[in-house]
Amino acid sequence: MRRWEMDGFGRDRLELQQVPVPQPGPGEVLVKMAAVSLNYRDQLIIADGMGAPLDFPFTPASDLAGTVTALGTGARRFAPGERVISTFFPGWIDGLPEGDSAHPPYQSLGGAYPGVLADYVALPEDWLVRAPDTLALDEASTLSCAGLTAWFGLVERGGLKAGDTVLVEGTGGVALAGLAIARAQGARTIVVSGSAAKLERARALGAAIGIDRTQGDWVQAVRAATGGRGADHILALAGGATLGRAVEVAAIGGRIAQIGIIEGFEASLPLGPLMLKQITLNGIGVGHRRALEDLVRAVDISGIKPVIDAHYSLAALPAALDHLDRGAFGKIVMTPD
Repeated sequence: MRRWEMDGFGRDRLELQQVPVPQPGPGEVLVKMAAVSLNYRDQLIIADGMGAPLDFPFTPASDLAGTVTALGTGARRFAPGERVISTFFPGWIDGLPEGDSAHPPYQSLGGAYPGVLADYVALPEDWLVRAPDTLALDEASTLSCAGLTAWFGLVERGGLKAGDTVLVEGTGGVALAGLAIARAQGARTIVVSGSAAKLERARALGAAIGIDRTQGDWVQAVRAATGGRGADHILALAGGATLGRAVEVAAIGGRIAQIGIIEGFEASLPLGPLMLKQITLNGIGVGHRRALEDLVRAVDISGIKPVIDAHYSLAALPAALDHLDRGAFGKIVMTPD
C-alpha cells in the first residue's frame, strides 16, 4: 500500500512510500481509507512539528474516513464493512482532557501519534466513531476536526440556541461548518471575510449577512447589521490581534470560541469590554469523542452538509498543500485515486 512519510521537517522531506498493509493488533481495527481531510494545522506540523514529539519517519494528517476491513483480537465496537471516522484526540472520551497547568494536552493523530495519509491504517477501536449515514465518506472526513471544533465551540461549550446571532471569521473549514451548524440550530449567521466572491458563496449557503472586512471597519458594520446588539457567539478563527476585535463586537453576555491562530499565537484584549459585557471566552481545542458522536447524530437528523472546495488524489499531496496555502472555501479532501 501507499503511505506518505517524512524523515524531517519541511515539505521537501515528504515522500509517498510503498509499505506493507498493517495488521490490526489486539483491540484494533484495520480501516481502508476513503478520504482524508486536511487542516491548516497539518501545514504547521509538516513545517516544524509545532513542538510535538514526532517520531520519524512520520505520517501527517488526522482526519480519516473509511471502511473497517479487519478486526484485531478483542475488537468489538465495529464490524467489517462499517463506515467510520477518526477522533482527533485519541483517548479523550468525555469531560476535560488530561494534562496539567504546565503541560496542556495535545496528544493528537498526525501529531504525537502517527497520522492517516495512507491507503490503510490500523487504529485502536476507541479512536473511531461511526460515520453519519447521510454523508458520503469524503464529507464525513471533514467532521473529525473542523466540524467538531465548530460544534464544540457553538453547542457543547457555547450553549447555542435558536434565535442567537453567530459570527464566523472567514470561509475555511471550521467557519463553514459553524455556518451550517448555526443554521441547523435556528441561529442567525454573519460571515466576515476579505473576499467579496467568497462572501457571495457564503450567502448562497445561507449566511444572513456577509461583511467584507476590506471595506471599512467590520466591527462597526456588524453592530449596524445587528441594531447595535453585536454577536451572541463568535468563532474566532484568526487569532492574534483579531481576538481583541471579537471582544469589541460581542454582545452583552456573548461567547467567544477562540479556535484559530492564523494571525499568531499572541493576543491583546480590551479588558474593559470583556468585563463589562460579561463575555465568556472559551479556548477550544477540537473536542472529545462523545461530542463527535453527538455531532454525527445532529448531522443525520438535521441534514448538515460540509463544504468541500476540492478533492485531490493521495499522490497529489503537494498540490493539495499548495491549495491550502492559497486559502480554501471549506475543506480540502484527499482520496485514494
